[in-house]
Amino acid sequence: MNTDNQTTSRPLLGCIADDFTGATDLANMLVKSGMRTVQTIGVPESGANEKANGAQMVAADAIVVALKSRTVAAADAVAQSLAALAWLRAQGCRQFFFKYCSTFDSTDAGNIGPVADALLDALSDASSDESSGGFTIACPAFPENGRTVYRGHLFVGDALLNESGMEHHPLTPMKDANLVRVLQRQTASKVGLVRYDAIALGAAAVRASIDQLRAEGVRLAIADALTDRDLYVLGEACADLPLVTGGSGVALGLPANFRRAGLLPERDDADALPRVEGHAAVLAGSASKATNAQVAAWRAHRPAFRIDPLAASRGEPVVDEALEFARRHLPEPVLIYATATPDEVKAVQQALGVEAAGHLVESTLAAIAQGLRAAGVTKFVVAGGETSGAVVQALGVKSLQIGAQIDPGVPATATIGARPLGLALKSGNFGAVDFFEKALRELQGAR
Repeated sequence: MNTDNQTTSRPLLGCIADDFTGATDLANMLVKSGMRTVQTIGVPESGANEKANGAQMVAADAIVVALKSRTVAAADAVAQSLAALAWLRAQGCRQFFFKYCSTFDSTDAGNIGPVADALLDALSDASSDESSGGFTIACPAFPENGRTVYRGHLFVGDALLNESGMEHHPLTPMKDANLVRVLQRQTASKVGLVRYDAIALGAAAVRASIDQLRAEGVRLAIADALTDRDLYVLGEACADLPLVTGGSGVALGLPANFRRAGLLPERDDADALPRVEGHAAVLAGSASKATNAQVAAWRAHRPAFRIDPLAASRGEPVVDEALEFARRHLPEPVLIYATATPDEVKAVQQALGVEAAGHLVESTLAAIAQGLRAAGVTKFVVAGGETSGAVVQALGVKSLQIGAQIDPGVPATATIGARPLGLALKSGNFGAVDFFEKALRELQGAR
């Protein structure tokens, strides 16, 4: 699965992300650090048995496998993650990264702890280096977006996680900011803490802290981080760990390890994308505050069509009506959205059930995406992690080349193939108020 005609060595970093927008967030970090990065949508069908020859290997410095495993049963999340690990190992990756949300989205049943344990087991079984296997850090910090960890407690801006609004999340309500406690409830492994005191002293002090924690029987350790500088320190300290886990921020410090080892050349074209011709559209399924503000900003001067989930549940032709609206306005970009206020979302969930309501919105927007593509839309901006996953699957997207950053955590991307699509996949809470407009400009100018 080559992404260009250049000869390439095997990928260096293999990443497993538990949702689609989180995967592009991580890939964005890697590209900014000069790593050519490809994101696959799920584990490629060839699986772990893909042969290592030039026609089949991914031409990239880093690969991010995007799963949809954040809120599935823990056993399913583990199985998907192990399949991704097997494929990444077959690609020849030297180090592995398990990426989850910067708000540590999970429940007492998982899935962060069970997946981290399973990946550690798999890598420890294959490692001949007892000193590096069997231990990893867990750090969701992303200071650029206001997520910091201090004394093991996660802050969102100035608020503790459990006072940030995440305590009301419909699927993964986060009611405890102490991540050591949160993670310990998900795993039989002993959980510890790499304290800020060590991180402030640099990578050598962090390595000494890791050695001490391992000697105490700790297998998973939450790591403090307040600034990007702390993330670079953590990255350097984890150079010899087979597995690193965290939010996308921790990835800031990993590329430099490969560069210091002489494995990663300096690149000035890591974010290059092909130009995509055709119409553009925005699809929004997230009900976050950020997406609500972005929808309002668009509606002030651009055409928009709102999806009514209750009408869709009654069998009304919502998809056809949305597509007819789009065709009337093309080639002007249009917004089709299910974004709503918290009270409106709650009313729909009470009427349909939380899971059914979410699935209905995702499947409706996915069907609309297919119709838009048939109408000549080749550039899609999508708001919401679950919505993004549904849309890329409906469009048959298998892999993405990662381009330049649009807003923190959100890059432009293009599908790999003869007729590329341009995609900007946004987590609900990410992006400035004018994100949709900025994303369209970036996709229009991608080359």
